[in-house]
Amino acid sequence: MNYVVDEIYSFKLNSGEELVAKVVNVDSNTITISDPVSIAPTQQGMGLVPSMFTSEHGNVQLNTNSVALSGNTAESVKTKYIQATTGLTVPDKKVIMG
Repeated sequence: MNYVVDEIYSFKLNSGEELVAKVVNVDSNTITISDPVSIAPTQQGMGLVPSMFTSEHGNVQLNTNSVALSGNTAESVKTKYIQATTGLTVPDKKVIMG
């Protein structure tokens, strides 16, 4: 997959864990990602939880050999990711009718 820097992607790891993260850099063996979150079941449905509780927020390396699948993240999940990692609320996209 050709990753675009500063875009948010979903990654399914060989371990079965699913991550959502912003791609910061890509080289031959690693993908540098920012603020990765894992998808986890909660009482309210699927939720986003930090992937690394002991790491300071910022960039981490993801070994490309650990990635089984990757793809573009659904818009609704991107919105929740932005809210979870920045605290900013993204307004709904609506068409204004006159």
